[in-house]
Amino acid sequence: MKAHRRSCLPGLAAVALSAFAATSMGCGGGGGPEAATAPAPPACASASAWNGTRCEPFATRVTERAATPFVESGAPVTLEVVIFEPLSAPPHPLVVFHHGSTGNGDNPAAFLVTTVHEPVARFFATRGWAVAFPQRRGRGASGGLYDEGFEPDRSRYSCRQELALPGVERALQDADAALGHLRRRPGVDASRILLAGHSRGGILAVAQAGRRPDAVRGAVNFVGGWLGEGCVDAVAVNRATFVTGAASPHPTLWLYAARDAFYSLEHSRANFAAFAGAGGRGEFREYARAAGLEGHFLPDDPPLWGADVDRYLGERFPK
Repeated sequence: MKAHRRSCLPGLAAVALSAFAATSMGCGGGGGPEAATAPAPPACASASAWNGTRCEPFATRVTERAATPFVESGAPVTLEVVIFEPLSAPPHPLVVFHHGSTGNGDNPAAFLVTTVHEPVARFFATRGWAVAFPQRRGRGASGGLYDEGFEPDRSRYSCRQELALPGVERALQDADAALGHLRRRPGVDASRILLAGHSRGGILAVAQAGRRPDAVRGAVNFVGGWLGEGCVDAVAVNRATFVTGAASPHPTLWLYAARDAFYSLEHSRANFAAFAGAGGRGEFREYARAAGLEGHFLPDDPPLWGADVDRYLGERFPK
């Protein structure tokens, strides 16, 4: 059962925990001896955070439809894109943040959840960056079929590379369609675009950076991978996909945490070594979340990775 649980990536549980973390981090924080008895701050609406007195907006949240070249069942497919626009005047540099999977892929209800990471959005928006969360085909409110490497009966994600790798390719096609839409968007500084993502989104960010070095200037990979280590073809699929990103001339930043139930640090270090051995440029950073917190949800902890990302932004996007 343990290998089965690790075979893919967290789904609704991840979405729920991420939403909780976004609320708790965005609207309060705390810690210390009094935190357990102090009243919790009220929940803030999306794109706002508790400042100690009230919920204060840190961005404007908008939702758009991105056109794609895809046609399914005779109808054109569009993608849902959620954008957090900073409160400063445009043009803004842009982070395109790719979402992960849905656990084992065996709960179709999870496909319909629109995935954003409020702590990530707040981190970048308060630094003047627009942050876009495109939803790939069949995810959230996007059109089309969600088909990122299922078993033939669509009962769950497949662990076999002959089925998983076409799913990677399909996801990269969606990522490129979203990137094309966002580069043309008014208010975006198309010369200052960064890719990022969590879990499956993290590995997509690195791979897409390798394919589109003309369009982006780097990638930040939060605990990325396509198949969890319990999958028989995890090593083959993850390393082949990461090596795709080695074609980029731009340095990447890889952020991983201890106690990740899906990607151990040993596995992820080996993925980075394969990427670097293929000519990829980047830095691998490791963190430890607080006791009892799952390492795979590292994006929910900007205090851990914020200084490294700030340094990376300063190097890749000097003002």
